[in-house]
Amino acid sequence: MKLTHLGHACLLVETDGARLLLDPGTMSAFDDVRDLDAVLVTHQHPDHLDVARLAPLLAANPGAALVVDPDSATAVPDLPATHTVARPGDRLTFGGTAVDVLGGLHAAVYRDVPGCTNSAYLVGGGALLHPGDSFFVPEQDVDVLAVPVDGPWLKLAEAVEYVRAVSPRVAVPIHEGETTDPAKYAGMLGAFSPAGVVTRLTAGEPRTL
Repeated sequence: MKLTHLGHACLLVETDGARLLLDPGTMSAFDDVRDLDAVLVTHQHPDHLDVARLAPLLAANPGAALVVDPDSATAVPDLPATHTVARPGDRLTFGGTAVDVLGGLHAAVYRDVPGCTNSAYLVGGGALLHPGDSFFVPEQDVDVLAVPVDGPWLKLAEAVEYVRAVSPRVAVPIHEGETTDPAKYAGMLGAFSPAGVVTRLTAGEPRTL
């Protein structure tokens, strides 16, 4: 599996059988990505779903399926009419690569701030887990965990605990688009996580993990 971090929470995932784009949001550089089999959205927030740029992306990738969570399907204006609604327990397959839909809810942001659905995506039976804005811990073993490190709904200690709870071979920091020094956050995550687990991706550069 090869991962490319395209900014904030957006990942391009390349398996032996599929090219998957997860969470194409407003702080991500995904416009030139081609040959996609699917675009998967964890939840409706703009930093994970840039609707204005989604239509051109899908037009340039006519073979790509669009997969969204239940609330995005009903609450997001101008969402492309052709899409699949992903619910926890679903298993989707793209080019021979299985994607299991897990989780269900966005992490609590703050007090009475409204919540929303959030689909965590487990790719390849555990090769990668993208939790969206959640700390969902699956029953399955996870090889590579995309772990959020910044946001109004988390503190870094929670990200460290999440890495320890999931116990992946590799933890890739994401959700860092609003930080002024992402490397600082990744460094802190690495300092408190098990030795050698945290691997920060360089934006735009594919890396085999």
